[in-house]
Amino acid sequence: MFISIINDCNDQNAMNRQATRVASFFEASVSTIGVSDFGTTGSGEIEAAGNLIDTLDACEAGDGVILVNVANRHGKGKKWSNGTPFGYFYYKKTLVISTIDGYCLSLIKKMKLVETVHVLDVPTVMDVVIEKGLYPKELRHIVVDSQFRSYEFIPRVAKWLKDSVELPSEPMAMADFENIPNCIWWVDNFGNCVTSLFPEDIQFEAGKKMKTVFGEITCYNRLKDVPNGETGLIVGSSGIGNRRFIGLVIQGKSAAKAYNIKTGMLLFE
Repeated sequence: MFISIINDCNDQNAMNRQATRVASFFEASVSTIGVSDFGTTGSGEIEAAGNLIDTLDACEAGDGVILVNVANRHGKGKKWSNGTPFGYFYYKKTLVISTIDGYCLSLIKKMKLVETVHVLDVPTVMDVVIEKGLYPKELRHIVVDSQFRSYEFIPRVAKWLKDSVELPSEPMAMADFENIPNCIWWVDNFGNCVTSLFPEDIQFEAGKKMKTVFGEITCYNRLKDVPNGETGLIVGSSGIGNRRFIGLVIQGKSAAKAYNIKTGMLLFE
């Protein structure tokens, strides 16, 4: 079994606390990935959406838990009593618990991996588990009022769900979630840029020239096929199953630096 944490509380203290708490509940390996925070364009949510897909691919939908907590921190979350709600779903054997607002689950929607997400109300869930004797009543406020819900709430929810505890929830259809823009969702350490586009989205064909916001770029099947120093659109390694995202690269150089690319930038006008 594995646990993977995708979170915008990505300083060492916050990540260590989350990982340690989850590890204390499960006999499992724990991995973490920090995404952008304080972005006004949903950059953290977009990065989380892609990393969720890549994590599901990496685990091959095996027995494990993926915890996603990324939320806009510019006041948008104030429309709820204490921040963006969480929801959960299973993709085969993998339990995913995620914030539901914004783009976090937008690629799950695009790839049609699930039909419904079970949305959780924190106070209601806590009242139920307290009634079941699974959590002390005198500490209810610690979870319900916490600003660090990826530490106080979702690790416990993961444990309860994996222990087959029935938790109250409301269904939310994937059709009600945001559509992800046709944009860059990740820049790797080499400066290669992963997009939210699949080959069929752009009628990809090796040798075809595409008009992008960065100029006319040729399509290549693999990074290896791109000539030295030239820019190319390739079918990258990110994705799941037979569906892999289009990447923007420069052979031997950083495409991100060359074009000043950041998460959320569009590839086509």
